[in-house]
Amino acid sequence: MFTASAKKRENIAEYLLYMWQIEDLIRAYNLDIDRIQSEIIDRHTDLDPEQRKQMRDWYESLIDMMRSEGKIKEGHLQLNTNTILELENLHRRLLNDPKFAKYATEFYNTLPLIVELRSKAGDNKKDEIETCFNALYGMLLLRLQKKEVTPETAEAFKQISRLLAHLAAYYKQDYNNELKFSDDPE
Repeated sequence: MFTASAKKRENIAEYLLYMWQIEDLIRAYNLDIDRIQSEIIDRHTDLDPEQRKQMRDWYESLIDMMRSEGKIKEGHLQLNTNTILELENLHRRLLNDPKFAKYATEFYNTLPLIVELRSKAGDNKKDEIETCFNALYGMLLLRLQKKEVTPETAEAFKQISRLLAHLAAYYKQDYNNELKFSDDPE
C-alpha cells in the first residue's frame, strides 16, 4: 500500500507493474486476507499497528474489488485498466503533437516489437501500450523465475522499457500540470 502510493506519484509504469504483481500475489493466497495478514503484513516489523491496519484494509479492499469485478482467476482490476487507458490516451496525444517528435521516434523504433508481440497474442490483442506492459510484466516473471532470456529478447525489452520510461515521465509532468501541448492555451 505504501509502496503503491509512492510509485504512483513517482513512476506510473512501476506502479502499474507493482499493482499487477499485487493482483497475482492476492490470487496466490486465494484471496485469503488472514493468510496475507500472517505471511505478508505481519512480517513488516517496521510498521506500527495503525500502519498494519491500513495495509490490511488496503488488501481487503483489493480483494473485494477482485471479487466484485470477477477478477479472481485472471485479469486486472478496473483501477489498473483505467491507468492503462490514461496512458494510452496520453500516448496518442504525444504522437499527434509535433512538439513531441522525439517520443514519436522512440515509439516508431519500438513499433516492430509491438507488432511482433501482438501477432503472438492471437485473439487476445491489446492496444500498443498495454502490449508493452504485458511484455515487461512477462519479462519480470521470467526474471523472478530465474529463467534464461536470449540477448535479442533482452534488447527488445530494453527498447520497450525506454518507451515506457519516456511515457511515464510525460505522465508525471501531465499529472503535475507541467506538460504543455502545442494546442494548449498560453
